Amino acid sequence: MLHPPRLYVYLDAVARAGSIRKAAEVLHVASTALNRKILEAEEDLGTPLFERLPRGVRLTAAGEVMLSFVRRSLSELEAATSTIEQLQGLMRGVVRLGCAESVGTDIVPRIVAGWQARHPGVQFHIQVGGTQSLMASLLEDEVELVIAHDPPPGQQVKVLADMPQPLHVMMRPGHPLASRKTLRLADCEAYPVALGDASFGSRRLLDAHVARSRIRLRTVAESGSVETIKAFARHGDALCFQFEAGTRRDTALGELVSLPLTDAGLAGSRLQLVARSGRSLPIAALTFAETLKGALFGA
Repeated sequence: MLHPPRLYVYLDAVARAGSIRKAAEVLHVASTALNRKILEAEEDLGTPLFERLPRGVRLTAAGEVMLSFVRRSLSELEAATSTIEQLQGLMRGVVRLGCAESVGTDIVPRIVAGWQARHPGVQFHIQVGGTQSLMASLLEDEVELVIAHDPPPGQQVKVLADMPQPLHVMMRPGHPLASRKTLRLADCEAYPVALGDASFGSRRLLDAHVARSRIRLRTVAESGSVETIKAFARHGDALCFQFEAGTRRDTALGELVSLPLTDAGLAGSRLQLVARSGRSLPIAALTFAETLKGALFGA
């Protein structure tokens, strides 16, 4: 296994920790030695890489440029090492995956478990969150793959797989609306609703639709957790909203009923598997991406 230059590891760790002392603890080195290494690099470059603050450090503009290069270099070294191992018939390493909570609590763990049974030498680091935070992690090379709802298009992102994800209304069996086949958002006005917070893609869609219409939703709960808002639907007459992929487990268990919304603007969302353009993925991540495309996206 090739080891990256120590300075690269040090710069990356300090930038992530925002503190030389905290980074030294993570790296198991003396903070004085770590600080000296960074000072030497700054002297060689002729400019500070970090601004020293009373409670830590912050990257300077030069530091931002250097860190971007460092992280690209670390990523490329990992990809090269992975490729060499593949040539030797090995499959080791770490897959760093970011995913929406709609697929991160059941679907993705099942796919990962099945894949790891065939590749036990590969470890997974999985980040669950909203589209905005996941895309930021992707562009910073903190994750290699992201599964997100409606990620913004851009030259820095390559779409590997894509499928429609209409927004659904979820409710308990026996709810007055449960016998319907489809719903419009206006049908939900008479009932309490539990909503995800502003980090949810579904919340942004709903807020935009409500702003364009005369619909008024009666919000009784708001949470940053999908499971919490589903619990309100299970235990009362509250409705909650979820993209189709996030409804599968609950409907299969019979715990909730899920009905698609037919309103224009609420039925056209997409779930996408994306990577950063220009990044060479390690063999493990590349191989797992192919499995995801078939198991989740049907590609």
